[in-house]
Amino acid sequence: MPSNIELVSDRLSAVTIENLDWRACLERYDASTTLFYLDPPYWGGEKDYGKGVFERSDFAEMAERLSKIAGRFILSLNDTDETRKTFEGFWQDMVSLNYSIAKGTGRRVSELIISN
Repeated sequence: MPSNIELVSDRLSAVTIENLDWRACLERYDASTTLFYLDPPYWGGEKDYGKGVFERSDFAEMAERLSKIAGRFILSLNDTDETRKTFEGFWQDMVSLNYSIAKGTGRRVSELIISN
């Protein structure tokens, strides 16, 4: 029987993980067989990844670009009125989860899983 590592290795053998600007990643890999997973900073936390890395205006640009891709996508974001409005043209599924940055702390939050 194969080990868990072997099973994961086989499953991920055709997966590409990139550390690119999200725009470059969409441009480089968009195809009908592509599934993108996008995890931008939370709405209101645009500076969490560093100054100039992600701006509030990037959410609208992201929605626009995602509306034109050939592939599929999954995007996770905090559940806010602004998030819902910006991505209103896509499927939105609200999920509740425990959010914690440090061990032993946490709070219940709502996130949106947005997809096409």
